[in-house]
Amino acid sequence: MSFCQFFYLARCLANRSILFNKIQIIMQKGTISVQTENIFPIIKQFLYSDQEIFLRELISNAVDATTKLKTLSSKGEPTGDITDTTIEIILDSDAGTLTIRDKGIGMTAEEVDKYLNQVAFSSAADFLEKYKGEAIIGHFGLGFYSAFMVSDTVTVVTKSYTQNSEGVTWICDGNPEYSIEKNEKNSRGTDIILKISEEAKEYLEKSRIESLLEKYCKFLPVPIKFGMKTEKVFANDDDETGTDVEVDNIVNNPSPLWKKLPSELTDEDYKNFYSELHPYSPPPLFWIHLNIDYPFNLTGVLYFPKLQNTMELQKNKIQLYSNQVYVTDEVKEIVPEFLTLLHGIIDSPDIPLNVSRSYLQSDKNVKKITGYISKKVAEKLNDIFKNNREDFEAKWTDIGTFVKYGMLSDESFHDRALKFALVRDTAGKCTPIEEYREQVKATQTDKHGKIVLLYTNDVDAHDAFIVAAKKRGYSVLVFDNMIDNHFIQHLEYKVSDITFVRVDSDTVDKLVQKEEKTESVLSEQEQAQVKALFEKVATSAGANVQLQALSPQDAPVTVTKPEFMRRMKEMQAMQGMSFGGDFPDSYNVVINTNHPLVADKLLKMTDESAQSDTAKYLTDLALLHQGMLKGANLTQFVEKSIQKI
Repeated sequence: MSFCQFFYLARCLANRSILFNKIQIIMQKGTISVQTENIFPIIKQFLYSDQEIFLRELISNAVDATTKLKTLSSKGEPTGDITDTTIEIILDSDAGTLTIRDKGIGMTAEEVDKYLNQVAFSSAADFLEKYKGEAIIGHFGLGFYSAFMVSDTVTVVTKSYTQNSEGVTWICDGNPEYSIEKNEKNSRGTDIILKISEEAKEYLEKSRIESLLEKYCKFLPVPIKFGMKTEKVFANDDDETGTDVEVDNIVNNPSPLWKKLPSELTDEDYKNFYSELHPYSPPPLFWIHLNIDYPFNLTGVLYFPKLQNTMELQKNKIQLYSNQVYVTDEVKEIVPEFLTLLHGIIDSPDIPLNVSRSYLQSDKNVKKITGYISKKVAEKLNDIFKNNREDFEAKWTDIGTFVKYGMLSDESFHDRALKFALVRDTAGKCTPIEEYREQVKATQTDKHGKIVLLYTNDVDAHDAFIVAAKKRGYSVLVFDNMIDNHFIQHLEYKVSDITFVRVDSDTVDKLVQKEEKTESVLSEQEQAQVKALFEKVATSAGANVQLQALSPQDAPVTVTKPEFMRRMKEMQAMQGMSFGGDFPDSYNVVINTNHPLVADKLLKMTDESAQSDTAKYLTDLALLHQGMLKGANLTQFVEKSIQKI
């Protein structure tokens, strides 16, 4: 890259506008002059959004050097013994240094001059051009210079794998000046020694380096060891001292599960890997192994955690990797929002990243990848449903939240999910939506041709309503998920001939409105008398007294909550919406004019006080049934009930 190109790159990274003085415009051509002493301050401040990324970049370079060596060896070039290619990270707190050591390809003096002394000249790009298809991490040629964000001085001690090459030492303190000299290094590979600056002392702490290795290097494809350099006293007559490196075990997993073929893996392998990703978490329900090589390369594993009746949108549970290098856990650009309920890893070298490999860049391929992942998830769920329906139904409590959220937020997923999206009735039986719709069509189609799907969001609270509906031959579904209000309305919109009615929204004879009509045993005058009586006792705001001729076996008084107003109020509460004020509490006090307590006993009372008390008692009983009798009214009701015993 020329200095002109780098200047433009640095300007983009800095996200700064360049102000030009007014100059006379003339027709001319030339090369923009760049003051090299200004380049390193720009790199230190603006190359990476997060300073800690330096370790990922330097270790990635070491991985590249090792990968290149293995590639050359596989092609028959003399590289020497490649049995041990472990990368070592050595921390020397006393000396204030951090060393990244590899046994890779190394560099000659000419290569040091070419790749270190020319900013943004990538050796990886050169290698990829020569050996197409190899999994080399670096592309931009800037990663090495991240070392200067945390260092006063950077020393590179290297020796090429080529025969008769001499060791070379390169030293730079962050200014354009550098020095190159020969050294006596007798083994191939490269040591990058960082003299940590005063402002970056945190990187001399063992725990800090361990946390960075865990975050960024956990699955790099070359073994990595981390150790502390300490002073060691030798037990001899001269009491000599020296240094010793305490090298721990391998700190990474070079062959993560997602890089293997599904045919090579067992269920236990997938569960163990999930435990590696999420220690102490309950085992996953199941998983999807992604493996595609056209039109883009992508591998990974997505796990379905146990959600139950929750929507825990943890946006850091899916991690994005590029060639096994951690990039980010902010994956909203590549993963549809509903998939953030899942856990796992996605790895793709084809995902467009910014120059610092910190986040995704806008690209049409991102949408293709997003669509592919959504499709694979739907296919996996459909396969499980078809091949093991019983197991799928047993897990529906956990799966249901995810499927419903996906259908709400992704049009293509909705269309695919209709095959396996289930509804559950009060008996616990699960049925696909389309299948259930056909089952109840004969008995639950109203006079307008709509198939009425009755439901409850609280089986215990609505028990009497559910019993009444079942006696009439109706089926009642359970929708008690936190997103079911949205989901119900979504289904009504997408499936034109169905409507949902909560089982307590009306009396049983009106839940599914038919042409049939029951006549009242009361005259119009008697009905007016009954209505006036109950209007005197049902005085709470939102109460609406109605008379209906129901079966004598139905309750004398029933409190129902109109479907539309109740839904709007619930939606308002869930979303914090305001439409010029809160929706009022609205409910119907339905008087069964055919019930003996109303038609016979109540109307025949001569004591107006006793008549009013009875009407009030029946109304309170209906309110109690709906869980709406509270406070002082509940206390008075209990006292009256005791007196009646």
